[in-house]
Amino acid sequence: MQLSLADAQSLVQAALEANSVSPEQAGPTARALVRAEADGQSGHGLSRVASYAAQARVGKVDGFATPHLSRLRPGALRVDAAHGFAYPAIDLALPALVAAAHDNGVAIAAIVRSHHFGQAGGPVERLAERGLLAFAFANSPKAMAFHGGRRPMLGTNPVAFASPIPGAAPLVIDMALSQAARGKIVTAAREGRDIPADWAVDASGQPTTDPKAALQGAMVAMGGAKGAALALMVELMAGALAGGAFGWEASSFLDDVGGPPAVGQVLLAIDPEPFGGERVLQRVGALAAAATAEEGVRLPGQRRLAARRQAEDQGLTLPESLHAELVTLATA
Repeated sequence: MQLSLADAQSLVQAALEANSVSPEQAGPTARALVRAEADGQSGHGLSRVASYAAQARVGKVDGFATPHLSRLRPGALRVDAAHGFAYPAIDLALPALVAAAHDNGVAIAAIVRSHHFGQAGGPVERLAERGLLAFAFANSPKAMAFHGGRRPMLGTNPVAFASPIPGAAPLVIDMALSQAARGKIVTAAREGRDIPADWAVDASGQPTTDPKAALQGAMVAMGGAKGAALALMVELMAGALAGGAFGWEASSFLDDVGGPPAVGQVLLAIDPEPFGGERVLQRVGALAAAATAEEGVRLPGQRRLAARRQAEDQGLTLPESLHAELVTLATA
């Protein structure tokens, strides 16, 4: 099935609103899911609608929540997502974070009682479009073991960074700290495809190519001990500093079992102006030019931008089964 981005947005929003989600929660959530799908990040895209709807129906996520922003210090903000979806809380945080960063040079926003963060590069890209350098840290329900362990305890815990590049789209670096994003395994399980053997282990700790067995086991950390250490860092930022549930305390994003996940997210924004402003951005441009001058080198995010341009021109191509699922949800 081929859908324009506008039609996909309308269909997803209708599917959510038909399943105990307010327009105020459904709109930002639908926009984020469609944007992820357009960017080629289907694990954070429309495949999530059914599980989101199921969780809203039983109250695992509060589809009628109203996020609330508090200013703790001039450069320190907290947004209580109130057990609703993460995306309305992000939309509330970003304008205040931009203003605080411009006023103070650096600003931080912690999002608490939150839900699935989706495409972590999205919020930092929006901050970079406002002239800021930005980081995002988000924890998630248990999927990876501590280094040396076998039991899932830590989330895949994405880290994202973005920077403006003069005359070009922002540089966006977005990565889960597992060998592969858990969403890719979810998509493979949904589509009946095998996964590479180095992505995950099964419940007995053995490498597996079966995505369903992988979801019952543990993800493998990117870079071994180093990736596991970075995941631990993110867990501390999102679970300790922001005050979210740790990975082993949070319920799954994927089903309607248990209470709200209540995870945390942290957004950090830096205004380059106090550090030289235009000179800083010129140096960013010089770095980007040096990297891409060599044949075969591309900056992170180029495939994402190409997928986005194609989706803007041609719309989204969805499996018929997914489209039928969305239509069924929207007419429930």
